[in-house]
Amino acid sequence: MIPLSLLDLAPVGEGQSIAQAFADMGQLARLADQLGYHRYWLAEHHNMPGVASAATSVLIGHLAGLTSRIRVGAGGIMLPNHSPLQVAEQFGTLASLYPGRIDLGLGRAPGTDHATIRALRRYNDQADRFPQDVQELLHYLAPVQPGQAVQAVPGGGIGDGLPVWMLGSSTFGARLAAHLGLPYAFASHFAPDQLRAALAVYRSEFRASARLASPYAVVAMNVVAADSREQARHLFTSLQQLFVNLRRGAIGKLPAPVDDIDQVWLPHERPGVERALAVSAVGDVADVAAQMRAVVDELAPDELMITANIHDPAARRHSFALAMQAWQSLS
Repeated sequence: MIPLSLLDLAPVGEGQSIAQAFADMGQLARLADQLGYHRYWLAEHHNMPGVASAATSVLIGHLAGLTSRIRVGAGGIMLPNHSPLQVAEQFGTLASLYPGRIDLGLGRAPGTDHATIRALRRYNDQADRFPQDVQELLHYLAPVQPGQAVQAVPGGGIGDGLPVWMLGSSTFGARLAAHLGLPYAFASHFAPDQLRAALAVYRSEFRASARLASPYAVVAMNVVAADSREQARHLFTSLQQLFVNLRRGAIGKLPAPVDDIDQVWLPHERPGVERALAVSAVGDVADVAAQMRAVVDELAPDELMITANIHDPAARRHSFALAMQAWQSLS
């Protein structure tokens, strides 16, 4: 069976503090390490009260220190928010501290709103320079050349010691990953519309590179597992409410689950939320196993990465434990 990995946003639920979210994140990372998950990735977001992973590289170092085997990385760093040199230095440092365990995933979206982009001292046209910034970053990670004026210290010459990934939710990132010969991860857990088209582009246009000989694609999906179908569906309403709130412009903490989601969303809101969350597995172990199998059989990813926004931290850890149980049953 292909590897199973985990994507986290360090969610902060209603009634919970940032400190609690970080403590819960540490417990989940240790559990994932013990259960056999392949990677634990964190995603960069800003100005979102329900997401505590803004200082992504800091949290990666923290989790790498708490664990012993699992790969820890960024899924991803939103490169328009940073200079390529700073990213090379930060992740060169991490990869030197934790050899063979750090991943660097790069995204083109800013992961925030226009006001926050200005607060980050970046510019709206930064995303237009994304391909050039990626290549500049790769240059800093390559072997240092004689007379090279600017070096990443640490980072220069780290090469295969720091895998660089391309992230995306469209064919743009797929085409860039293929052109540069990088592994590719698709954000199908919240934006699945171009999933199949992006995978087709990536695989058909891939060019081998010094970093990667053949295409390697990761598909992301939501997995909410519980001891019963009813309990899992109840837990899933937190994510459904979160997406309703995002569409209403009400950005806040992760809501507690509700008994009836139809009392929350309006009839015209439901189709959009269900479309965004279409790549999801919700249910007991058997249900989740069947739904994960269906995704793998249809899309043939090289790796599956799952995420779960569940309000109760204990239920969230239990969900990831059940998800691994379901996954192992498939092999």
